Amino acid sequence: MRTPPPRSAAPHVFLHREIVRHPSAILLMTQLLGVVLYALAGSQGPGWRVTFEVFGACVLALAIWAVRDQPGPTWIAVILGVAASGLSIAGAVTGSSTLELVADVVHVAFYLFAAASMLGYMLSDADVTRDELWAVGATFTLLAWAFAYVFSVLQQVVPNSFIAAVDPDAPRSWLELLFLSFTNLSSTGLSDVVPVKPLARAVVMIEQLAGLAYVALFVSRVVGLTINRRRMTSPEESEGVEPRAAAAAPDPRRSR
Repeated sequence: MRTPPPRSAAPHVFLHREIVRHPSAILLMTQLLGVVLYALAGSQGPGWRVTFEVFGACVLALAIWAVRDQPGPTWIAVILGVAASGLSIAGAVTGSSTLELVADVVHVAFYLFAAASMLGYMLSDADVTRDELWAVGATFTLLAWAFAYVFSVLQQVVPNSFIAAVDPDAPRSWLELLFLSFTNLSSTGLSDVVPVKPLARAVVMIEQLAGLAYVALFVSRVVGLTINRRRMTSPEESEGVEPRAAAAAPDPRRSR
């Protein structure tokens, strides 16, 4: 568990230490910024694709930074991140569908490994801290990105796996697949992108189950840690005995 910097430090020093000690917050904000940028770009050309792949490489670097102190070897995340970034940029420059497919597969492995590392960090904490709260959001986005890349792989391996209300026969864009992933992982079910092939539907069902399990795990853990901390700080209140009444009660041994 990361310890927060002292409040008495200079403002810029305190801000720098807060950023360094909370990489999950930076990762979460960057990924949410990426969602907005993808939406604003619309249909981009090759130049925009390379730009977004470079931005994706920065996101992978932030993810590696966020999981550097978590359980699990960091070198695995470094190798997967470098390979995913290199293959994505090469696929965007050359236009090779094979490179794009391999890059998507490596992205899936990287984001799943990063999410597993963040889950290990949250489960190893004994208290509910700001680090853990930021990690909850960052882990959710990591899982959403991982399943979005799974959908992208399915779309390339099994064409027409997904349809939509607008231009149903066309391949779904990255933003549409990411939108489908977020809606299924959060169990909102408001996506207009529909899986129609059996394998695509199976993966969507797995993501829905993963989203429910993630929310249930986090909520139960927060409640359990909160009750446990209250019992440790105020044992009399947790047992239903008022501290003043307990202190005022006479000792039967003294009356003898």
